[in-house]
Amino acid sequence: MTERTTGRSLTARLRERAPLALGGVFLAAGVLHFAAPKPFEKIMPRQLPKPRAWVYGSGVAELACGAGLVTRQKWAGPASAALLLAVWPANVQMALDSGSGRLPGPADSKALAWGRVPLQIPLIWAALQSRPKAPKA
Repeated sequence: MTERTTGRSLTARLRERAPLALGGVFLAAGVLHFAAPKPFEKIMPRQLPKPRAWVYGSGVAELACGAGLVTRQKWAGPASAALLLAVWPANVQMALDSGSGRLPGPADSKALAWGRVPLQIPLIWAALQSRPKAPKA
């Protein structure tokens, strides 16, 4: 289908789907925080005490935001954007530690680690596109 036949622009479709995709990413990441917490502990800023508790807490937040985005809750967009801002320091810590051997596997790549830092910007944009589904008339 083309834009002409659907009556909606690519931007409109992207604004509708981006929060759903981000919700799926949050749900998967939230599960990983509990299934395999050690890699997440390694990227926590070292100034934070009890990294496992922070990993579990952020996992709960990701699960909640993911569910909110997928079900199009009014609060989910702003909460998800706030969560992405809150975890940005962990992404910076991961980039700073990359190449040191401290991080497991592909996370030790400087290019990948520093690439994640600006990726937060389009993810925040995706979160802020979340809108409750309009009731059918």
